Amino acid sequence: MPVPGPSLAQSSLPAAAARFGAHGHGRGAEAAPAGKPALPTGPALPFGPSARPLHPVSPPSPVPAPAPAPPPASALERIIRGPSGVGTAGLFFTPRQAPPVVPPAVRSTASPAPQLPAPPPAAEGRPIPGLYHHPVPEPDPARVAEVSRRIKRWAVDEVEAYPPEWEDQFDGFSVGRYMVACHPDAPTVDHLMIATRLMVAENVVDDCYCEDHGGSPVGLGGRLLLAHTALDPVHTTAEYQPAWAQSLLSDAPRRSYRSAMEYFTQAATPSQADRYRHDMARLHMGYLAEAAWAETKYVPEVSEYLAMRQFNNFRPCPTITDTVGGYELPADLHALPAMQRVIALAGNATTISNDLYSYTKELESPGLHLNLPVVIAAREGLSEKEAYLKAVEVHNDLMHAFEAAAAELALSCPDPRVVRFLRGVAVWVDGNHYWHRTNTYRYSLPDFW
Repeated sequence: MPVPGPSLAQSSLPAAAARFGAHGHGRGAEAAPAGKPALPTGPALPFGPSARPLHPVSPPSPVPAPAPAPPPASALERIIRGPSGVGTAGLFFTPRQAPPVVPPAVRSTASPAPQLPAPPPAAEGRPIPGLYHHPVPEPDPARVAEVSRRIKRWAVDEVEAYPPEWEDQFDGFSVGRYMVACHPDAPTVDHLMIATRLMVAENVVDDCYCEDHGGSPVGLGGRLLLAHTALDPVHTTAEYQPAWAQSLLSDAPRRSYRSAMEYFTQAATPSQADRYRHDMARLHMGYLAEAAWAETKYVPEVSEYLAMRQFNNFRPCPTITDTVGGYELPADLHALPAMQRVIALAGNATTISNDLYSYTKELESPGLHLNLPVVIAAREGLSEKEAYLKAVEVHNDLMHAFEAAAAELALSCPDPRVVRFLRGVAVWVDGNHYWHRTNTYRYSLPDFW
């Protein structure tokens, strides 16, 4: 996928920077909402090597050449090449290491395959060979332990999110390690808990309404709409208000949404809360598209699947990075088309990473479970391995586009709040990959290397 050039909307970014940065239009980055105490703020997070060092991608182990000679740039070779794309280097103020170049003679079928280092053992949670990513430091174990303790107490005692027989699955999800890795700049554990409750609530809805624990595409729209009212309250007549309020306690998904949203709105500004509701509506619309395809047994075109995944994806998680960090990116800056592109690309890349890591898990589930490798194989007539490797390419292209767009926006709109938010989204992307790679309870890789 070629990395797009500057969009037309970006021509207005310098003006936006001057308007919002110099004069503090709207609420400032550190101002507290009316009637709420100011949240503590962490230090600014620069784009730089000290905060986010660049690590080379571990290449895959040698793959024997097939009988017919491959084209000069095969799928696997293009993956091994590593990061590329206009503007990608702008996120890092140190030169990138040049990727290893395999001479043409080595690539030919008459010569032996290059001796590339093997990936670490799968038991350690190895990354997908060739997947473009940035390793992150191990999350703070003290914070992981405390978040894990608090979230389990919330899920069990406050909202009764799952029965005792699901306890091993809840523990195996490792949500405490997940959220600490994704939000290392959270000032306090209370801030981390904002994201952790919302993450668990989203998964309760997905499991109970859509997939693993009794979910079904049949009637999903009605269930999702009623659950969404736990995030976006119904304003009705006095006669019917009590019935709606009581309905929010009627099942685990609605109890979880209601409670997690109450905690979130205590810390978020009205603008941040409305932003989150909007992104959750996007998520629910994506759920419904996938459910409609399941009901009609329709395998979408690859372009259609990627469009669905822009909605049914992780977007609600990185979009709250400022709330969890204890500051606010004002609505005017968040709504910039260039910022919306960055957030969309971050959500798209991380969601395709999920498709790749959960591939074998989903193949073991009953029925046809759509993910990008499955759709590519069906629509483009490729083998399972070829389709999976092409899906890795799609992920890498999305990551390069995300980094290029973020670097371009950081230069075009150098408001410190914009740069800090971009940094938070980038760190979330890295932490999300870390969790998928290390969660061997849930995920294992296919034997394609």
